Amino acid sequence: MKDNNRVLCSIIFLFLSVISSINAEDPYRFFDWVVTYGDIYPLGVKQQGILINGQFPGPQIDSVTNDNLIINVLNNLTEPFLLSWNGLQQRRNSWQDGMPGTNCPIPPGQNFTYILQVKDQIGSFFYFPSTAFHKAAGGYGGITIASRPRIPVPYPPPAGDFFILAGDWYKSNHTDLKATLDGGSNLPLPDGLLINGRGSNGHTFTVEQGKTYRFRISNVGLASSINFRIQGHKMKLIEIEGSHTLQNTYSSLDVHLGQSYSVLVTMDQPPNDYYIVASSRFTTPVLMATSTLHYSNSGGRVSGPPPGGPTIQIDWSLNQARSIRWNLTASAARPNPQGSYHYGMINTTRTIRLANSAPVINGKQRFAVNSVSFIPGDTPLKLADYFNLGGVNPGSISDNPTGGGGYLQTSVMGADFRAFVEIIFENPEDTVQSWHIDGYNFFVVGMDGGQWTPASRLNYNLRDTASRCTVQVYPKSWTALYMGLDNVGMWNIRSENWARQYLGQQFYLRVFSPARSWRDEYPIPKNALLCGRASGRKTRPL
Repeated sequence: MKDNNRVLCSIIFLFLSVISSINAEDPYRFFDWVVTYGDIYPLGVKQQGILINGQFPGPQIDSVTNDNLIINVLNNLTEPFLLSWNGLQQRRNSWQDGMPGTNCPIPPGQNFTYILQVKDQIGSFFYFPSTAFHKAAGGYGGITIASRPRIPVPYPPPAGDFFILAGDWYKSNHTDLKATLDGGSNLPLPDGLLINGRGSNGHTFTVEQGKTYRFRISNVGLASSINFRIQGHKMKLIEIEGSHTLQNTYSSLDVHLGQSYSVLVTMDQPPNDYYIVASSRFTTPVLMATSTLHYSNSGGRVSGPPPGGPTIQIDWSLNQARSIRWNLTASAARPNPQGSYHYGMINTTRTIRLANSAPVINGKQRFAVNSVSFIPGDTPLKLADYFNLGGVNPGSISDNPTGGGGYLQTSVMGADFRAFVEIIFENPEDTVQSWHIDGYNFFVVGMDGGQWTPASRLNYNLRDTASRCTVQVYPKSWTALYMGLDNVGMWNIRSENWARQYLGQQFYLRVFSPARSWRDEYPIPKNALLCGRASGRKTRPL
């Protein structure tokens, strides 16, 4: 009976996806996931982890541009659960974004089927749990989107493709970490780093001498930037978060929270084993995890200490970030070259300055954007907006830093469909910030130390800066970006430092089209979960 129900469910949602204007000519890929608790030992200590189909990290999603992904998630945890898709733009479809402001969580013992399309995207991304503090227990996995066969790729096919999910980790269970934050305290330094769910020497990547391999690196951690390197080997950067880059060569790469990179590595060294290293940046002490690059004809094991990398050097990281440029002649998801989109020639219609802060409110540590520390409402904002339930105030956060004390609010910023905006992230604190914007890629036109002023625009890169969805802001510095608001919906803008996000350093951007047309935004899914004040209402007729 259970199998019959799943088959019926798949048929129904296939039909729904067709009538929801998703292109029926594009292929479908089906996934059936069961989310459970399980014992894991990533740093040698028994912990309660979140597993997907018994795996930590979870299963990898491999897809091709424009594929439709039908992902049925059964929540066998004892608490509500939700997955989000870091970097997938969900074109016209924030209903599937999987953030608490757009979706009701999946109740224990129940399932929800995501209907996603990786529309006009290529690249390397990841998914993660977005509810409570579940991300600290696992539940994450990699996502690859390959180019369609008829779209040229600016490098030869690699001999193999490896995904590195690296990030910091706590030995404490996620429930204990959440209790610390709920009690008004910030978290201490993490206990270590993981590579694909394990600490040092936990994985071996086998390669053949003379061949070239692709490594995709995502920082899925909670608090720390990392530096990634492979002993004795150079890395040729080819892609960041869906953009082909100029193919610069690096000995090591800084990967900040939430970011994803792809590199090509040629096995041009003597046949031995070599360290693969991820180490924390801007922390004391430096945390490290290693894996092994194993030549198939290796004559020896890794020996000696792992190669060192940069630790606290900010200028080194800033200069590397500025060196990453867009490949103007390469085609991405579409046949036309990336450089045919002249972002620097478009007039901006609005400037939004966003400053992070760390206020203490009601005796508890909080984090804020333009003085507003986000608190979730009793109903996801997207549902409250759709059903006109109130509680969605598009003017509840300012376009500029206020300089005032922090306060609690369910903050939403209103924006016009098809506007072209300038956003400046300003960081007056002494720690690196990492910001992510759901539903979009943006152009990082500038970053520098000190205070941003209008004169800072004179040094913007208006020709070939990289397009991405997650960007760092260095201590007491700023980062500026251009973004075209061509995706209607309710989109989360957040800190990728997960304690800061949990304690309020986030808000939602409501990109609104007065036409209310299916051309601009898909209708509410028939299977949408309803909760809070939306409970008992109807989605739409079949």
